[in-house]
This record gives sequence, C-alpha cells and structure tokens, in this order.
Amino acid sequence: HPRVRRQRQMCIRDSKYLLALALCLVWSPAKAELQIDVNGAMRDPLPVAFPEMIHEGFFLGQTGNKIRDVVIADLERSGLFRIIPEGSYIQTLTSINEQPNFVDWKAINAHALVQSAITEVDGNHLRIEFRLWDIYAQNQLKGQSFTTTKDNWRRVAHVIADAIYERLTGEKGYFDTRIVYVSETGPKTKRTKRLAIMDQDGENHKFLTSGASMVLTPRFSPNLQKVTYMSYAGNTPRVYILDIETGRQELLGNFPGMTFAPRFSPDSSKVVLSYASNGKSDIYEMDLKNRRSKQLTSGNSINTSPSYSPDGSQIVFNSDRGGNQQLYVMNADGSDVHRISFGSGRYATPGWSPRGDYIAFTKMAGGQFYIGVMYPDGSGERLLASGFLVEGPTWSPNGRVLMYFRQDNSTASPVKLYSIDLTGYNERQIVTPGEGSDPAWSPLLP
Repeated sequence: HPRVRRQRQMCIRDSKYLLALALCLVWSPAKAELQIDVNGAMRDPLPVAFPEMIHEGFFLGQTGNKIRDVVIADLERSGLFRIIPEGSYIQTLTSINEQPNFVDWKAINAHALVQSAITEVDGNHLRIEFRLWDIYAQNQLKGQSFTTTKDNWRRVAHVIADAIYERLTGEKGYFDTRIVYVSETGPKTKRTKRLAIMDQDGENHKFLTSGASMVLTPRFSPNLQKVTYMSYAGNTPRVYILDIETGRQELLGNFPGMTFAPRFSPDSSKVVLSYASNGKSDIYEMDLKNRRSKQLTSGNSINTSPSYSPDGSQIVFNSDRGGNQQLYVMNADGSDVHRISFGSGRYATPGWSPRGDYIAFTKMAGGQFYIGVMYPDGSGERLLASGFLVEGPTWSPNGRVLMYFRQDNSTASPVKLYSIDLTGYNERQIVTPGEGSDPAWSPLLP
C-alpha cells in the first residue's frame, strides 16, 4: 500500500544516525500490517506469543520443544522480540487449522502470534508447520511447512526464525548461518590458534585445522564452499584456501614472502590479499581460475585489509600512506584511490556491508579501541562498541548486525566473540568452547 510505505518512510526519514529511542510500529487495526522498523534502536522489543508446538506423542513433543526453543532463542537474541511467558496465555490452540481468538491474545498484549505443529511423516521424516498472525490486524502474515529428516530439526528451526524475522522486519534473517573463527587455547606466551566453525548460535561446533600451525583472519567464500585465511605453516605466514567439505588445504599463489589479510570477491572467483616485501605491503588480486595475480597498490606504504564492495566494483582498505593508518577506497582495478576516514585516531580492518550502505572498521583513539561504521564516502561515522580491545568486525548477511572479538581490562583477559546491532544496542557475547577471535560470518545457507 503506497500510504503505508509513505508512513514507514516518514518513520525512518529523520533517523540519519539511527539513534531513535523507540520501536517504530507501523500498523492500524484491520488495515495495515504489523512491521518493525529495524533502523531504530530498540527500547521495547515486540511482544510475541509462541505457544507449545501442537503434537501427538512424547517424541514429537520433545522435538517440538527443542525446535521452539531454538526459534525463540534466535528471535530474542536479535533484541527485536520479546516472547510472552506461556503462563499468561488464555487460549489453548489444539490444531494448526484452528483460528486464533484475537481478543484473548490482545488481552495479554501480544502483537504477533506464532502457531505451530509437528507431525511424523514416516520413520525418518517430520512435517513442521507454522503460521504467523498479526493480532491487531487479525490476519495471517506468513504460513509455511517443511518436510525434513528427524536429525535436521535444528536447521529447520533457524529457517523458521529467519522467516518470522523477515516477515516482521522486511529484512532478510541471519539465523541460518555459520561462523568461522580462530579458536585460541593455551598460555598467552604460547597460544594455539586453529580454525573452528559453528552455527551462529554456537551449536554444531567443530575444528577445521589441527592447531599445529597458527592461523589468522579466516574469511568465507560467498558460495560457502571454502575458507581463505593466513597460516604460519612452514614458518612463513601465507594465505591458504581450505575446502570445508573435503578438508583439502591449498597455498594461494607463489609469492616469495609473507601474504596475509585475504578476502574473496563477491562472486568467489578472486581473492584479494596483502603481500609484504622490503618493509612495505601492497594489495594484490588473484584470479582463482588461472592463478594470475595483479598488483593493485604501489609505493612505500603499508596497504592491507582489503574488502570488496558487494558489487565487486570497489575495494576499501587501510593504509599509512598519509602518515598514519586510515581508510581508503579504490576501484577494483586499483584506480581512483581516495581517503575516506578523517576522524581522530587510526583506522583498520574495514569491511563493506553486504547491503553496500556502510563500511565497518576498527578504530584506535585515546587509548581505546572502537568498532564503528561510516558511509562509503566517509561521512556519518558512528562508534558502536568500545573497550580495552575490540577488533575485527564482520557483517551478518543482512547487514544489520556486526560480530567482533573483545578483550577486557588487559592482555591477560580472555578473548571472546561478541555481536551488536547496527544501532549500537543489544551487545551480546557469542559463547564458544574456548577463547575466540577473528570471526567471519557466512552468507545464508542454501
């Protein structure tokens, strides 16, 4: 509806710095649909009712509870939703086809209702259904069903959470994703750093490398098949590519010296990286089909941490060519280099948002580290997180959440993963089996 779209636009029009203090809900009874404006900082998460999944039998009840718990955890971690406790529910839904009594759900201040059911198809498969209702407009916003193997219930839960998130915010979800990061163990003077991978909620954790050689800065390929990273294998830091499924590791290029800070192009056909030689480092692009490399920067400065724009036409990187560490943008062929950071302090580890609207960075100023964002032209700088050490931001695939690593108080403190939304609210720790650094967020799983 054009009128509803105009109302939504008016709601976010003046939020240039995304510091609105309230939830902007665009709805009116029986006319417009419920929708959350994710551009505003969340003070009051949306109240959602989510009854127990309708089921028959003990096994289905247990599995249904596990699925529901995962969906709820995903939604609540986003900071946008609050699940109303079951003890306050008035209506008991007994069938997926039963119409909600909207008066009962409105009475407990539910703005949305998730109605769900689980049934057994055969000995190996389940059918999982859900319906999302707008209580005030009294209509169904979303309905979906899945037939899946019994051991795939967790993946289905993340997909359901994504569907609810997308329908209520208008943005793609980010729950059906994985995180690759550097798992750190051992004393600070002799760290073991190895690649690990897990679901975005910390489940299904496994190690990808043995820890025999230290690794840093892993990055997913957009097609999710491979990870590129720097490894100290052979005592020379170089960039490698690892096939996640086969475990096959491949040295990237035949550079005689140190290569580091790799990142895939948006179409997975190239890798951009830094090559250090004679006290300086330059950015190179390597074509993965023919293994030909192309030098993109030159001079006596240190140029590193390149990151492509989503369309692959530009690259942001940090360089000390101007005297101290700042952010620069250039065309993908190395032309038209121009500086975009002009605030106090030093800037590093830039990462272009998947949406193309922001560049995230690490900033060092006044004895503190910061995670911040700015527009691609350098304007609109905002600092989202700060601490003794906060570093290495990585974007969720919908460009609305950042993950990074944090160390509090001193170098003796543990290193942990955290996430924060684009408004600077809802900072949360991402639990890992041990210490963790250098996270990289995958695209949505296919």
